[in-house]
Amino acid sequence: MDPSLQALVDRFDPDPFDAPAGRAVLRLVVEGAGEWDAVVDGGELELRAPSGRPDARLSADAATWQRVASDVRGGLDAFRRGKLHLRDDLHLAVGFLAATSAVAGPERLALRRADTPMGDIALLCAGEGDPVVMLHGLGATKASFLPTVAALAGSHRVVALDLPGFGDSVKPVGAAYDPAFFAEGVVGALDALGIARAHFVGNSMGGRVALELGLAYPQRVGRLALLAPSLAWLRDRPWLKLLQAVPPELGLLQPAPRAVVERIARSMVPGGDDGWSAVGVDEFLRAYLTPRGRAAFYAAARNIYLEDPEEFWTRLRELQGESLFVWGRQDRLVPIGFARHVRDALPAAEHLELDCGHVPQLEAPRETHAALKRFLATAPVAAVA
Repeated sequence: MDPSLQALVDRFDPDPFDAPAGRAVLRLVVEGAGEWDAVVDGGELELRAPSGRPDARLSADAATWQRVASDVRGGLDAFRRGKLHLRDDLHLAVGFLAATSAVAGPERLALRRADTPMGDIALLCAGEGDPVVMLHGLGATKASFLPTVAALAGSHRVVALDLPGFGDSVKPVGAAYDPAFFAEGVVGALDALGIARAHFVGNSMGGRVALELGLAYPQRVGRLALLAPSLAWLRDRPWLKLLQAVPPELGLLQPAPRAVVERIARSMVPGGDDGWSAVGVDEFLRAYLTPRGRAAFYAAARNIYLEDPEEFWTRLRELQGESLFVWGRQDRLVPIGFARHVRDALPAAEHLELDCGHVPQLEAPRETHAALKRFLATAPVAAVA
């Protein structure tokens, strides 16, 4: 038995760990030395010989595992530095690091679920102070905000959630999966957490949801930070009539084998076998390879394409409060040309252009997090008009 892994087992705290299925198997790999399964069942953790397919995998060399075991903050630090590799179910893998960190203060990371009228919403929480809620993009999960949670937890109560239909959150069949639906789910999570008002940070589709919250629930919203937000198309949409006729419930069927879907997904994401790219693909596949997750993905993607531009851009002019838009100069999904249309609709909004693509918090974390800290620090939630 590796002594470093045993040290982690000995300090396992089930409180910040969440296993949606009630039981979880995490394979801990000491590169070049062996591997063991950490089995969490009924709040207890036990190391066993590896068997079958695990729910999540954590791998590192022996020296990294020793540092993780000797430093209570070592696990997440090693992950961010690329020394510790997490694969498959990041909800469980990050939960294991949080549960074995021995951090007891408010900055402790915790995995939770909020009981809402829509169903369970999966959460990643840390810190205390004015609340900041983070909303991920299409096909992503709360994991895409893990570095941002770490960056802001020292000054805010941070909550990154899986939008309904994605990650470990509820996936209702036949739901609209449009901005209004997602906003309703987020408000349900706020109510469950006892949060009356929060700042919001949204990336891509999550940015569009944040805008919907600002428009439909202004009393619940402080400042909005929109990272390459999804916006209604202004160009011609040649597939409009076809998509209007295709029901998203067709996603309940899976026409292609898993191996084919996985190969396509990894080929479409640069660096899909390494680092954050690999994590992102794993998180996408985890939901997409289920009938409900696939239907939710198709419905949400369909709604992004079908949104009425005239209605959206007219409504956007009604947005209240302070907003910051962060654009990637290399973003091919939401081109930076959208910025001039936002400036026309919201003359008072702030804008930041970065040399990155569609996910600024992962591609340009230093600049993005510095901008978020500055933007959010100057406006306590309770004082926002």
